[in-house]
Amino acid sequence: MQHVHSYRPAGEISDPPVDTVTLPHDLRHLRRKLLHLSNGDMVMLDLKDAVLFHDGDRLVLDNGDTVEVKSAAEKLFEIRAKNRLHLIELAWHLGNRHLAAQIEEDRILILRDHVIRSMLQGLGATVLDVEEAFQPARGAYHAHGSHDHHDHGAHDHGSHDHHGHDHKHD
Repeated sequence: MQHVHSYRPAGEISDPPVDTVTLPHDLRHLRRKLLHLSNGDMVMLDLKDAVLFHDGDRLVLDNGDTVEVKSAAEKLFEIRAKNRLHLIELAWHLGNRHLAAQIEEDRILILRDHVIRSMLQGLGATVLDVEEAFQPARGAYHAHGSHDHHDHGAHDHGSHDHHGHDHKHD
């Protein structure tokens, strides 16, 4: 069985891949996993750090061949707004609920959730059922670099009152 220890971003390699692996968005954040390729073969992915793969990224096999990562079509809602400001407001409402969202200039894609659809329609959005690849924006809590910790930065759950005054804990 071939192993994968490295990868290349989409567009960096022009040679055709020897095969593809198709994964939904929530299975494209990988470090070590047995992957089933489209031709039925299997490869062992074994990376030093976890990577969030995008459509078109290439896994490099031990023999130098590459396998292309493909985004699976997923059942999504396509959210359309009346105008740009309305789209920003809708994005704010979705972000406030910590929903994975793919934000584009003229639409937002989210996984189907009928409660959220009702909320969005109540806010004046047009919500359509679509099936396509999903590449949500990485959230503020996503680990950066090679560390697997959460950097909360200014998002402090700590100890100040509503005036911003610090309180000491003994």
